[in-house]
Amino acid sequence: MTSLSTPVTLGAIELRNRNVMSALTRSRSLPTSIPNDTNLEYYRQRARGGAGLIVTEGTLIVQQGTEWPHAPGIWTDGHVAGWKKITDAVHAEGSKIVAQLWHVGRASHPDMPEQIASGQPVWAPSAIAARGGQFRTLPGVPGYVTPTELPDPWVIVEQFKNAAIKAKEAGFDGVELHGANGYLPHQFLDSTSNKRTDMWGGSVENRARFMLEAAKALVSVWGADRVAIKLNPCGGYNDMGMPLEETLETFTYLIKELDELKLAYIALSRFNPAFDPVIDGKTRATQHDVLSSYRPFIKNTKLVLNSGLTPSEADDLIQSGKIDAAAFGFLWISHPDMQKRVEAGKPLDAQVDFQNIYWHEGITVEKGYTDYVSVIA
Repeated sequence: MTSLSTPVTLGAIELRNRNVMSALTRSRSLPTSIPNDTNLEYYRQRARGGAGLIVTEGTLIVQQGTEWPHAPGIWTDGHVAGWKKITDAVHAEGSKIVAQLWHVGRASHPDMPEQIASGQPVWAPSAIAARGGQFRTLPGVPGYVTPTELPDPWVIVEQFKNAAIKAKEAGFDGVELHGANGYLPHQFLDSTSNKRTDMWGGSVENRARFMLEAAKALVSVWGADRVAIKLNPCGGYNDMGMPLEETLETFTYLIKELDELKLAYIALSRFNPAFDPVIDGKTRATQHDVLSSYRPFIKNTKLVLNSGLTPSEADDLIQSGKIDAAAFGFLWISHPDMQKRVEAGKPLDAQVDFQNIYWHEGITVEKGYTDYVSVIA
């Protein structure tokens, strides 16, 4: 794995290797949304295990924008203090870390505790409910509900900016805008969830506006070379997906505009059957090869590929110049020393504890989280 293990610079972020730990929601910031000592140990283990870059789990920019219990946030000084311990620990182990900034939009539920505490409705580009989904912590496991149309999208753009400021105070090396998986920025981009007739909807340019303005807001805080974005053109998850021709037109335009900003990197997620729900008897995703479809339009920005990669496949793609770095998710969950194993030629054979991937009543915070074994010190 010589190519995967070589240094790379993403924008202004210098990495010791090209192995990126992908964002992984784990629901362990108990009892609140402030990162705790167990979260600290989780990230420290994986930095010690050789990760070049760690992307945090989706980190909420405001209390209003979540459906995930015990997911971390970054909108108060308390959040900053919690994250500062983590960024210091990651840096001490030689890794870099960026905060993935997250707002779930219509993927929330009005009965979720954090949503209730915010005193605000579930907001989305348009009053269109996502199909499918479930809220496992609510009685009866209800599905999505019709959201309230967001009156002024600039309010959320400003919240992304404020979160970027907090992330800087917390000692991160940069920020990644979560523009994938059917969350708020993706909802604006997709014509099936955005039926607005103002400057934020309709044409491709208007639907892309929210994503671009949010990215520019982050750039105003960090500079472009410490801002990244994650995209999932295939859709599927959280009821996303347009016809193929429209998908190609929309994401080609968006990626060209993002590339002109000269961000640190653009992360593209490939099609993954595990994130392609069956709705009304049909799979939801718009399957296509994201690498061949969009790589030609990424000229000024580094490219990170995500979803279902093996280390050997990633090494080949890096060696051929098709990608600059590779992001891994499940492999980092069950192998806190993943990169060290790759360098030593050790097998990646530990199994993910899927029953305890998220915290739930009846288990300790550590179970299925920080109790995986590192075989290389």
